[in-house]
Amino acid sequence: MTDEPVLVSADGPVRVITLNRPDARNAFSSDMHLALLAALREVCADPGARAIVLTGAGRAFSAGGDIEDFAVLADDLALRRSRLREGRQIFEDLLNVHLPVVAAVNGPAVGLGCTLASACDIVHISDSTYLADPHVQVALVAGDGGAVAMPLSIGLLRAKRYLLTGERIPAAVAVELGLATYADPADQVFDKAMASARQLAELPAQAVQDTKMVLNQHLRQASVSMLGYGLAAESQSHDTSEYRAVPEKFAARKG
Repeated sequence: MTDEPVLVSADGPVRVITLNRPDARNAFSSDMHLALLAALREVCADPGARAIVLTGAGRAFSAGGDIEDFAVLADDLALRRSRLREGRQIFEDLLNVHLPVVAAVNGPAVGLGCTLASACDIVHISDSTYLADPHVQVALVAGDGGAVAMPLSIGLLRAKRYLLTGERIPAAVAVELGLATYADPADQVFDKAMASARQLAELPAQAVQDTKMVLNQHLRQASVSMLGYGLAAESQSHDTSEYRAVPEKFAARKG
């Protein structure tokens, strides 16, 4: 496997987009942000594509933000604003992709990883893993899209439980709540996701694509009213003493 941060491959009418920083549990760097945006646009411009499978290389779907970036984001406002714009664009692009997107959540989907899964159309999750949006646990506002998508999937009170605490959501619970569609054995999750994508790809394209776009209007409307405020609040989080202390706390745990 190459060292490109995002890989794109074709399997008939299905395009597989793979987050590819396995040594970092597919945590998002700026390079991965930009590569994922480019991959989505590449696939959407492909006349032979009918469905997308989004997955992660290695043991994780995505660990979300990279702890290695915390210190620099606390001190570099321009970089922080750029990263938040990239994150916003990824969420909005996923909502606006006309092709159906099937998530193959092969391992933990955390923070932005959880948000990505919640923006997909069908979610297959390994029955041995979990979703989590622990922004608050690292002194950040959950502003990158989770607070937009999660309440629409599971209801406001349940979303408050998980976004205000950062509590992990095991696969079976995620399915029960409506954050995932299927919980599959770990060694079958990718194949099951591919089967769902092929099923969608075989249906009349205009009917599938525009039905998806109609349904996603709920998310787009919520995004317009909420996402800008959420990301502005998340940006302010970087200025707090609690946020600045996070890298040291992580280092202490590893020690």
